[in-house]
Amino acid sequence: MSIKITGVGSYIPNKVEKNSDFQKHEFLYEDGSSFEQSNTVIIEKFKAITGIAERRYIHSELNNSDIAYLAANTAIEDAGINPEELDYLIVAHNYGDVLHNDVQSDTVPSLASRVKHKLRIKNPRCVAYDILFGCPGWVEAVIQAKAFIQSGMAKKCLVIGSETLSRVIDKHDRDSMIYSDGAGAAVIEAADGEGGILSHETASYTFEESNFIFFGKSNKREVKDSRRYIKMHGRKIYEFALSHVPDAMKSCLENSGKNISDVKKILIHQANEKMDEAIIKRFYRLYQTTPPEGIMPMTIEKLGNSSVATVPTLLDLILKGKLENQGINKGDVVILASVGAGMNINAIVYQF
Repeated sequence: MSIKITGVGSYIPNKVEKNSDFQKHEFLYEDGSSFEQSNTVIIEKFKAITGIAERRYIHSELNNSDIAYLAANTAIEDAGINPEELDYLIVAHNYGDVLHNDVQSDTVPSLASRVKHKLRIKNPRCVAYDILFGCPGWVEAVIQAKAFIQSGMAKKCLVIGSETLSRVIDKHDRDSMIYSDGAGAAVIEAADGEGGILSHETASYTFEESNFIFFGKSNKREVKDSRRYIKMHGRKIYEFALSHVPDAMKSCLENSGKNISDVKKILIHQANEKMDEAIIKRFYRLYQTTPPEGIMPMTIEKLGNSSVATVPTLLDLILKGKLENQGINKGDVVILASVGAGMNINAIVYQF
């Protein structure tokens, strides 16, 4: 028995926020002091490091559970299944539903329950639950779906990664330019034939690393409300990712029985262009070789970092022929990998 992705879908918001839209922001250091450089210089340096030129935000009338539903519905249609046949519906996110201009995250009921409701699934044996695992949440949810199917507890699972980071960013923090909104989904099923999920690897580093990404106050000290925003220690995250992600990918590949020469694509969490490039170079260095051209498709320039949604969105765009000069063919071996808050890392080796 193989465990395969049989349908994919995504929701990419149509509201574009360009780097130039940040020109009038008052960027401040964590201690509230001002930058010496102009916003023009700050934005140019940001683009050079992250590769991000623009990102997508949802409109005010939408919430995270709404775009999760839209991506899920597309994946169900793509798989050609009856949603009543789903055994598990798993939604990976980190901040729940944050209403436009609100200060509180809403997670009761769970986003999975809300998505199941929107899909009008009546079957009570379709178990709906959320997973909070940082940016690697969707990849981890796929691993969980595989475990359910392999154990005989399920035959079909719907796995969604959805986030609206535009609702939790501090406009006085230059890191706010990284984040975006989006949703991606996949149907995971037991299937005949070879391929599918060949191996996976997961690790959580919490002894010293747990607070590399956290919720904190605005950089503008005059802001006195109780709201908290997504914050990060960028340099520490960069060093952590380079130290641990390549090794996890190598271990996962070795457990799959495939060789480095078999790998046709690496779909890595779209966190930071320079960081992702460095991870891939270090991964290939472990095999004393260099990455082939086109091995790592990127969407971060146009879509930014939408956390749990980046990997499934990237997969959907490639499989549907919407990413220029990128494709996945039958038999191709692909690595999915992610790193994020926790600090968590994971990887999957998948054969189409």
